[in-house]
Amino acid sequence: MATNLRLQSAALVVLLLVSYIGAPASAQEVQEDPKQPAVDNPHMHIYGTDDFSSCFSHFDGEDATGSTEEGKGMRTWGSGQQVDVDFMCSMNEKFREDMYLNENGTIEVKMTFNIYSADCNDNADCTNLTISLKKGTLTVATQEFPEMNNDGNDQTINWNIDVDRNMTRWNKSGSEEPVIQIEFSKPGISGIGCGLLFDCDGEFSIYYSNQNDSAVEVLFPVVNKTMPVGNNDDDGVLGGAVSDALPGFGLMAGMSALAMAAVAGSRINRREE
Repeated sequence: MATNLRLQSAALVVLLLVSYIGAPASAQEVQEDPKQPAVDNPHMHIYGTDDFSSCFSHFDGEDATGSTEEGKGMRTWGSGQQVDVDFMCSMNEKFREDMYLNENGTIEVKMTFNIYSADCNDNADCTNLTISLKKGTLTVATQEFPEMNNDGNDQTINWNIDVDRNMTRWNKSGSEEPVIQIEFSKPGISGIGCGLLFDCDGEFSIYYSNQNDSAVEVLFPVVNKTMPVGNNDDDGVLGGAVSDALPGFGLMAGMSALAMAAVAGSRINRREE
């Protein structure tokens, strides 16, 4: 009986070592994926097609696969037509691990646009350039930019978002990846001479991250997940908190407990004999 218990203990120790070595290695592989967020890879880049019918993002600034080589998307409207857009740029890959942000940090959004339209008037429905940051379908921040020019010249916006409790964790569930929504609506240019003396077609352009002359990115203050030592939310034990902070540690702690129990049982049996 004692021999069997010793064999079981040895097997548990071996399994413990395998788990301890293998689990952190798997976590490291996820962090090394350049399209995934990490502490040393916090910049989300925006890409898309030439008419921004497809606008997408990921965290690899060197991979513009699927994005137009011109580095921008543009749509046009005929003279007098409403220049109206409402589209989203979503992650083209799901998170493999939850993304955690510094609760005292700031998300920095940098985007460049070129808009050509008339100014708003009392007879027109208007929406100034408005950008929203979403966590899946949940809007966590929205900013209107009334100062955005619409004279056909490039303009870069810089938007700083203070992280709040709704932004500290972005789940890997496939429904909480970052989404950028862009809205704009103003009347088109019209009048005498349009189409004859000058071009009155309305335009809306968005620049992508593969355009060398424009800064287009979203910087997230990514942090590694850590939990207070005194946090007992996970089954009321310290092991739960530590297991979230260190990949594989919870499994290691559990297996250690089983191994020690088996060894203790072996010693008890020897005493009884």
